[in-house]
Amino acid sequence: MKLVSAVIKPFKLDDVREALAEVGVNGITVTEVKGFGRQKGHTELYRGAEYVVDFLPKVKLEIAVSSEQVENIIDVITQSTRTGKIGDGKIFVTHLETAVRIRTGESGKSAL
Repeated sequence: MKLVSAVIKPFKLDDVREALAEVGVNGITVTEVKGFGRQKGHTELYRGAEYVVDFLPKVKLEIAVSSEQVENIIDVITQSTRTGKIGDGKIFVTHLETAVRIRTGESGKSAL
């Protein structure tokens, strides 16, 4: 099992959710986060004063999937979030040792 974490632009969330539902993903955890990468934030003008926004609003998705699904999930997220502009996001894949469904006590792949 793997845990796929993706940090994306907030306005792309609905596109990703719909695309993942089409390929059979049953559950996603979504967290509103802030951060920056190469873009290093940006400056904004408010009432004539310029100020720097260091951390940009992003959305973090976490999806627990079987190892066989990982490449497909990465492709789906990439295709549905790519704008070609800086700040499109990142995808991280980590090994997931176990998962437990609290309600039934199921563990492993059956808990996903």
